[in-house]
Amino acid sequence: MRSSRLSSASAGLIAILLLTTACSSGASGGVVVSGAWARPAVSAAEPTAAYLTITNGSNQADTLLSVSSPAAQSIEMHQTSIDSSGMAGMASLDHVDVAAGATVTFEPGKMHLMVMGLTGPLAIGDALELDLVFEHAGTIVVHAQVRQG
Repeated sequence: MRSSRLSSASAGLIAILLLTTACSSGASGGVVVSGAWARPAVSAAEPTAAYLTITNGSNQADTLLSVSSPAAQSIEMHQTSIDSSGMAGMASLDHVDVAAGATVTFEPGKMHLMVMGLTGPLAIGDALELDLVFEHAGTIVVHAQVRQG
């Protein structure tokens, strides 16, 4: 009887340790993605843009390494800039740093996601799956609501 209590206690302790480890290095790692939305695309050949907010609630900096979607051939992170003559341009970003305790916003006219090679049109009311890969938080999947912006 005593060995059965010890086995139960040991199993319980192991479960708690595994759960604690999973939570401290889990899928989100304190990173929360919210407010995801995308612009409509009349045809699959037409690229579109998506926007969202990343909040890093952890005490460790993280980096957004890539974004993909089963509904697109590729998604690039872009930064819109305006030069001294007033001309707007876009530069592709290899990654986006998210400092500990910071919020990074992808919004129209600034940083955004360019969604290219769609598998079909995106109509208002649809949802676009976005798979965000972070250095520490791992993969976070969100569904961007398609709407006019």
